[in-house]
Amino acid sequence: MQATATVLVYSDNANTREQVRLAAGRRPAPDAPRIEILECATAPAVLEALGQGGIDVCVLDGETAPAGGMGVCRQIKDEVFQCPPVLLLIGRPQDAWLATWSRADAAVTHPLDPVAFADALAGLLRRRRLAQVTQDTVPA
Repeated sequence: MQATATVLVYSDNANTREQVRLAAGRRPAPDAPRIEILECATAPAVLEALGQGGIDVCVLDGETAPAGGMGVCRQIKDEVFQCPPVLLLIGRPQDAWLATWSRADAAVTHPLDPVAFADALAGLLRRRRLAQVTQDTVPA
């Protein structure tokens, strides 16, 4: 298991970014790696961070303006090679279809339920770790 995982958090709202940080904690589950949070308040900052690499999971706020997390999610799924899994924060359960449209890997409603958020984040970190292990062991 890797020592730490980097989680990119995109929201134009500093309070939302803080809620994500608090809900994630240092480690979202006992079998998950410790996490480092990289906060982004603009879509260009998200694209720049993903271009530099090293991001294990993205948490995108669907309510961010002017570039919402759903649109950013769809864009990075199209444009970023081996895009990390995306956890989308949605305003209400009825918006789940928009999370599907955006190709998010998981979605949780806002305001955050810390337990549901940590479970979803840990699941994506496990999935990312498995994908990396599989990629490293499959002959080219």
